[in-house]
Amino acid sequence: MTAKLSTLSLADLYDRDIVLWSERTIELLRQGKFDELDMENLIDEVGDLGKRERDRLLSSIRLILHHLLKWEYQPEKRSRSWAKTIQRERVNIQDYLEETPSLVQIINAAGLEKAYKTARRHAAIETDLPLKTFPQNCPYQWAKVLDDSFPSDLNNQ
Repeated sequence: MTAKLSTLSLADLYDRDIVLWSERTIELLRQGKFDELDMENLIDEVGDLGKRERDRLLSSIRLILHHLLKWEYQPEKRSRSWAKTIQRERVNIQDYLEETPSLVQIINAAGLEKAYKTARRHAAIETDLPLKTFPQNCPYQWAKVLDDSFPSDLNNQ
């Protein structure tokens, strides 16, 4: 199979083996052979890098919101696992923002509401509570979502 892949053009290789495509692309870049690059796919991949980083941040935000909703609306089922997930994802968000400061633009009211809509649906599914149990709009401000001391009983688990 590898022998067949080695005869493919870089553009065709992109569709067959993205890892091999990226290794060849890196080598061409290092060698300065820019005219041999698969520019169309290279541009797409560089564009996707930012999307992947944004998606990682949004995933952490959604997980925090999801677990905060479960924490608030199913207090009888609170667990150390929920508390640890909230704490872990807060650390992840701090790391993402330190590594990629431009992601801070996602932390605005629109980003919070977008993440909340998904988190609300996930909380309803996981808790078996009706969706209408949870507020339609996000009940948490950014400061609270990222605050290690919120909710106050989180660290008691």
